[in-house]
Amino acid sequence: MENRELLRAVDHTLLKQTATREEIRALCEDAARYGVASVCVPPCHVAFAKEILAGKCAVCTVVGFPNGNTTTAAKAFEAADAVARGADEIDMVANLSYVREGDWEGVRADIAAVRAACPGKILKVIVETCLLTEEEKKKLPAVVFAGGGDFIKTSTGFSTGGATFEDVALFRACAPEGLKIKAAGGISSLEDARRFLELGASRLGTSRIVKLIKQEEEGRNGQ
Repeated sequence: MENRELLRAVDHTLLKQTATREEIRALCEDAARYGVASVCVPPCHVAFAKEILAGKCAVCTVVGFPNGNTTTAAKAFEAADAVARGADEIDMVANLSYVREGDWEGVRADIAAVRAACPGKILKVIVETCLLTEEEKKKLPAVVFAGGGDFIKTSTGFSTGGATFEDVALFRACAPEGLKIKAAGGISSLEDARRFLELGASRLGTSRIVKLIKQEEEGRNGQ
């Protein structure tokens, strides 16, 4: 897989709490230069990223992040507010309290409310695989799809672990037709990124892939 094809699957991400406008500007400039799928930025920076990118790639942001246990009404408001500010894609965190209780209707309804708040936008649902049992991982793709999610996403990158090859393969095996997969958290090499795509992921949430490809290019150019 060529680098350019790999980049088209990347959500170029900067979600750290201390992210500044200048860091967001640099993220967006690299995103436009390298042709990624989207930038994923904190909600407070959505309008700024939209202005900088001027349509050169999608703007993604997060809802209920990183814990997922805010109220459904609060998540829906966050999503609607993000769309009003220019967000093209929403990455929401599922309610893991409901997951642990086996309240699958509560999980679905939480997702469905966010879906209704961002009509026409791509909705990715983060399920934090490092905190789930095997049975919960098997159950969630169908619940995410029933709630209107376009993607199931492995991780926030803010918990105890990130994406694994095993979890992406499991999601691919369990996912209903039409549900896509986003691997995120801890993707640290081009080889791993390609492997995640081979296993069935359609998007990669990462801050490193653009940096690695930039380093490759600079090395070839003797910089």
